[in-house]
Amino acid sequence: MALSLKNLTFIIVTFKSEHIIHDCIASLPKDSDIILIDNSNDINLKNDLEKKYNNIKVITQDNEGMGSANNKGIKLCKTDYAFVINPDVKFYENTIQTLIDFSAKNNDFAVLAPISDDSRYPNYKTKRNNMIESTTDYLSVDSVDGFAMLINKNKFKDDFYFDENFFLYLENDDLCLRKKKENNNIFVVKNAKINHMGGKSHSTAYEIEIEYSRNWHWMWSKFYFYKKHNGYLKALLISFPIMIRSIIKFIYYLLKFNKYKKKIYKMRFLGLLNSMLGRKSWYRPKV
Repeated sequence: MALSLKNLTFIIVTFKSEHIIHDCIASLPKDSDIILIDNSNDINLKNDLEKKYNNIKVITQDNEGMGSANNKGIKLCKTDYAFVINPDVKFYENTIQTLIDFSAKNNDFAVLAPISDDSRYPNYKTKRNNMIESTTDYLSVDSVDGFAMLINKNKFKDDFYFDENFFLYLENDDLCLRKKKENNNIFVVKNAKINHMGGKSHSTAYEIEIEYSRNWHWMWSKFYFYKKHNGYLKALLISFPIMIRSIIKFIYYLLKFNKYKKKIYKMRFLGLLNSMLGRKSWYRPKV
């Protein structure tokens, strides 16, 4: 079936996002289907959202990470298309309709995405020269950022979406790379704009602890990604200099009595070390 509002479900994963989620939902088309997975196990948020909106299903759980929670939402939805979005995004009035109109002309894609309204921070990556496509209404890219990914479930016959070994970071790059290796298309539609506030999906009350968690998982995920797609030795060659820099900066900030920066680089070192040792992505923010 073709992409339409009736054949589309929005999947939102939240974590301490009660301050921002209503703005996100308000920007979605009225009466669109929404499945929200709350990784902070907030029953009050569930009750509030399900009372206020009649088109939302909220699942509360302990923190399982982005990939796992998104997978749960994608597999629960009954539609052919699942739009994975972060709670700190807002759609423009015509964003969804523009994507639907594009899909009516070109439905051969595994992933479709709107484009960030801030050109300084493009939400896609590509190794190819897209000058040929400069006069078209889309870009064919290698990957898109995970804050806005419209997934065509018909292109995932194995029901394998995000690799759940990634707790946070690069699960979207991994999914895109796997689909590109299968010769699937990933498109960004240039006239479909989205606003991403970036790093605002959680309450600022937890910022420091979540920043520690980010640094741990960023390094864990980088090594795991390189190992998965390039082999252990290549991953080690890429990551070893990063580990040395983390040690040097840890010592520097130790001598400067900067506890915050010292712990940032300690977390980077530990995340990378755990990934090198083949340990699971086990660290969880203490909130």
